[in-house]
Amino acid sequence: MNMTVIHQRHSFRSRLRLPLAALAMAAVLGCSPMQSSHGYIPDDALVAKLRPGVHDRDSVTSLFGSPTSIANFNGETWLYVKQESEHIAFFDEKILEQDVLAVHFNKAGVVSEIQRYAMADGKALVLVERKTPTRGKEMTVLEQLFGNIGRFSSKAE
Repeated sequence: MNMTVIHQRHSFRSRLRLPLAALAMAAVLGCSPMQSSHGYIPDDALVAKLRPGVHDRDSVTSLFGSPTSIANFNGETWLYVKQESEHIAFFDEKILEQDVLAVHFNKAGVVSEIQRYAMADGKALVLVERKTPTRGKEMTVLEQLFGNIGRFSSKAE
C-alpha cells in the first residue's frame, strides 16, 4: 500500500476525532439531569420568632420578605413556597421536594395561625386533557405557509 494513502486515511481519522468527541460529550451532557431550586422558606428559628395574635402583615414582611403567593379566595393567607426539581433533556420537569409555609391572618391583619406543609401533605391533581375550541378556520400547513402571498402591495402608503 502506498504511504500517501495511509497518511490520508490517518489524517481523515484524526480530523474526525474532535467533532465526534464533541458530539459524544454533548449527548452525555444533554442527558444528565439538571437540578434547580425555586422559592424561599424561612428557617425554623426565624419562624419561631413569629407569634400569632401579636404580629401583623408588616411584621411578617419585615421578618420573611414578600410572600411567594397570596391565597386569592380571601387574601388572608400568605404562602411561602420552596421547590426542588429535576429536568432531564426534553422530558417534563419532575418535582423532587416542595415545602410550603402558610401564614394565616385574621380580619384585622394579625397573624392567627402558622402552618407548614411538605410535599407528602399535598394532593395529586389530575388535570383534564381537553382542547379548548377556538373560533376561526383550521388551516393546513400549506395554507399557513402560502396564505399571505399576494396580500401585500409594494406601494408605500
